[in-house]
Amino acid sequence: MCQPPESLGPPDKSGDPKQHLKGMDTVAEAIANGLLSDLAWRGLIADSTHPVELAQALDNGPITLYCGFDPTADSLHVGSLIPLITLRRFQLAGHQPIALAGGATGMIGDPSGKSTERSLLDSDSLAKNVAGVRAQLAKLLDFSAQKPALLLDNHAWISPFSFLNFLRDVGKLFSVNQMLAKESVRARLEDRETGISYTEFSYMLLQAYDFYHLRANHQCLLQIGGTDQWGNITAGIDLVRKKNAGEAYGLTLPLLTNADGTKFGKTVAGAIWLDPKRTSVYRFYQFWIRVDDRDVIKFLKLFTFLNQSEIEALEVAHSTRPEAREAHTALARSMTDLLHGETARLEAEKATKVLFGGGLEGLSEAIFADLAGEIPAFTLPALDPGLPLVEALVTAGLATSKGQARKDIEGGGVAINNQPVPRDQAQRPLTQVDLLFGRHILLRKGKRNYALGTLTTV
Repeated sequence: MCQPPESLGPPDKSGDPKQHLKGMDTVAEAIANGLLSDLAWRGLIADSTHPVELAQALDNGPITLYCGFDPTADSLHVGSLIPLITLRRFQLAGHQPIALAGGATGMIGDPSGKSTERSLLDSDSLAKNVAGVRAQLAKLLDFSAQKPALLLDNHAWISPFSFLNFLRDVGKLFSVNQMLAKESVRARLEDRETGISYTEFSYMLLQAYDFYHLRANHQCLLQIGGTDQWGNITAGIDLVRKKNAGEAYGLTLPLLTNADGTKFGKTVAGAIWLDPKRTSVYRFYQFWIRVDDRDVIKFLKLFTFLNQSEIEALEVAHSTRPEAREAHTALARSMTDLLHGETARLEAEKATKVLFGGGLEGLSEAIFADLAGEIPAFTLPALDPGLPLVEALVTAGLATSKGQARKDIEGGGVAINNQPVPRDQAQRPLTQVDLLFGRHILLRKGKRNYALGTLTTV
């Protein structure tokens, strides 16, 4: 668990400047109802500085808050969704969120939660990544509301600093002893083989200055982030206090792992990205509908905007009839609608139904490209004059021999494009007429064994 900060924000009513209360139960007790209570019920609060004063500030609001995202890639992934969605929850409650793209801090690399040094990116790569991240942030935050969200880039205020001026104006206010005590630094120092470079050691000063700049110029009162950001957040609060910029608070959100102990957002195929060019809408939908039964209710609370009564109803349905997968469907629909829109989600649902014998009407060709990554694929030879179906079943790996393929057809267990093949058509050939989009044929044996054939040339 992260260590308490050396000094935090404004003193509490007892005069103790080090008040630090942890966990959702404490925060829930600090406020009888409202936003913090909802966040606590959802399991979204890990640690908080001065939860009583923060609750009062929110009640007296609206306030401005921020969360930073270092652009290490040109897309965010689902692991970034909890802080993003939490910013959205604050905005829906009437507060003003700032999404901060780390055009400057991204050039350094945050050591928090990392066991090795990050690879340094050049300025062109960072600019490309920032542009990609900005587009995704815009999907989740409202930039035309009465309290519009802001998209800022810390490169704007950090790049003008000279090295000497930064050391004088910021570095002078930090004790090395204090920095060494931070969990993100100490963990790396304990690994003698890896250690930590001066570059990454200085990262917390840059993030601390971000909070100070936003407090001084945008009246930003609160910073949120994952639990691995605790040291950086409290360093920022400390700098705000030392520069007499006013009150400042921090709130951390849980870092997720799946019920089986694996890292959330990672699959065998890799990370699940928010950019549909990296992770198709179909795969995005599949990620959510396939979550572990033990995680589905927790994820409904953390990620969706369904209210407490709706989620509790789904929890009852899940416990009484888990095979109906109502909770999974609600999760997949909510998340896909949120990130990609209802139209894209409906197409992903159609593709999902295909693998359960559903019709192919209304599907786009792009869906078949996605299906090729989910089921065995094989290359179709030229279909003029035709390819015997029994031979295609063997080529597709759905039968071990032509004799077995013939028996499967005669047993009524084979379908072409999800249309059952009559039992007496074992000699049936595949022809151009069977092609979907002029190049695909979907074969099925039994209820769940599929293969997608594709012509190499059209």
